Amino acid sequence: MKYLALYFRKVFTVDLRALAIMRIWLAGIILIDLAIRATDLEAHYSNMGVLPLHVLHQHLWLPQLFSFHIMSGLWQFQAVLFAIAAVFAFCLLIGYKTRFATIASWLLLLSLQNRNLVIGQGGDDLLRMLLFWGIFLPWGRLYSYDATRKGQHLSRPSSDTTYFSAATAAYILQVGLVYFSTALLKNSPEWHTDGTALYYALSLDQILMPVGRLIYPYPELLRVLTLSAYYTELLLPFLLLIPVYTNFFRMVVVGVLVSFHVGISLTLFVGLFYLINIASVAGLLPPPAMDWIDRRLLSSFRRPNTGHFKKVFKRLRQPALLSIQVKLNRPLVPVHLLPQLRNGFVSATLLYCIWWNLSGTHLPIHKLPNNSRWFGYLLRLDQHWGMFAPIVFRDDGWYILEGQTATGKAIDLNQQGKEVDDVKPASVMSLFKNDRWRKYSENYLFVSNAYLRPYYCNYLMRRWNENHPTQPITQLQVVYMKEPSLPDYQVPIPTREVLCICANEPER
Repeated sequence: MKYLALYFRKVFTVDLRALAIMRIWLAGIILIDLAIRATDLEAHYSNMGVLPLHVLHQHLWLPQLFSFHIMSGLWQFQAVLFAIAAVFAFCLLIGYKTRFATIASWLLLLSLQNRNLVIGQGGDDLLRMLLFWGIFLPWGRLYSYDATRKGQHLSRPSSDTTYFSAATAAYILQVGLVYFSTALLKNSPEWHTDGTALYYALSLDQILMPVGRLIYPYPELLRVLTLSAYYTELLLPFLLLIPVYTNFFRMVVVGVLVSFHVGISLTLFVGLFYLINIASVAGLLPPPAMDWIDRRLLSSFRRPNTGHFKKVFKRLRQPALLSIQVKLNRPLVPVHLLPQLRNGFVSATLLYCIWWNLSGTHLPIHKLPNNSRWFGYLLRLDQHWGMFAPIVFRDDGWYILEGQTATGKAIDLNQQGKEVDDVKPASVMSLFKNDRWRKYSENYLFVSNAYLRPYYCNYLMRRWNENHPTQPITQLQVVYMKEPSLPDYQVPIPTREVLCICANEPER
């Protein structure tokens, strides 16, 4: 047990400064995510949009889920919740009441994600899990407003900034689980033998970025990159468990994964996915790296009680309205037992998450019982890292939103009202306002989601008629020009599939 404890402390110790950088980065991502989502308050979160509350409850809702956002179908109510979430995210960013801000941000993120489950992606799951583990991490101890109130600074030796607990083990293992689990799920030949997965991914015009277009004509390069990606995801997490040369292997993991996700962002349109993944490894930076970053890049934060930051934090300290205090006459449990209870809960939850992840793979293990999954859904610990797994999505294509005007003219709402034609756009990706709409359009194709189709169709027609009163449409067809990805650069012939037809009721 002594050597096991030494092993755990060796591989699961982190630097508090790295945790602080991860906190700041994640809070910034939450603010960016809120800003992007806020442009679609009506479309994605109100009863006038593509997923009214009654449809959510009928087709997607689970008894264990909760959401403040389902308390009203008005977009104005959603705007208030978005503003509250932004306030708490900003508090998390500057490290004000950090633990409370983390809990509030996590709860509001769960609430927001549960309101519309059709537009979620893997990055949302990771962001949710990082915030959850962050509740139990002291990531507000440095580079924060809380630190200035306690008079803390970074003039002490770097050894004083190291920290170990069950929560640090959970954080590090969570990062490893993302990559190891997705590798196990990629059990098709296109990933580990044929090496054609990246070819098929870059064949999807819906997500193809400029650099991806440049490398697409080179099949051997794509094969090497595919196999490299697969074995990186499968083997790299184990470097985090090596108890010798820990700092070196941490830097290898951080460097490889940052390069990996920068490469993904240059080749594929994945929204905030790559930023969230890069932020997730920021907390792995070892003390030598943080010493260099602190000395060269963050010197202004060394003594945050001085200079510019003293003035900024002094202003923040003045308003009484920002102070939140909760006082209990009697603690619910003895204070000296709190660390043990916290570590026990985190350890049990971590084992649950590991079991959940491995149960979704083909490993010959006893699967997590269905009757115990309620806990995962309640806290949204449910995870499935099936990025392009087990195979890459094949049904590529583009949408034609064919509207009929009162005069019988056919116009394409996707092309700002131009006359309809079946010519493929120069950039299919540009048809999507953001990655949320791209994800929605992908899920819209599935037969299992056919219930979504009339709501999207009617929403588009209503919005067009409101914004174009001089050119209203009386009918709309949501058409998908299906262009399946074929092997060996074969050019498919697009086929026209009408997914939904909606029309205005005639006036009486």
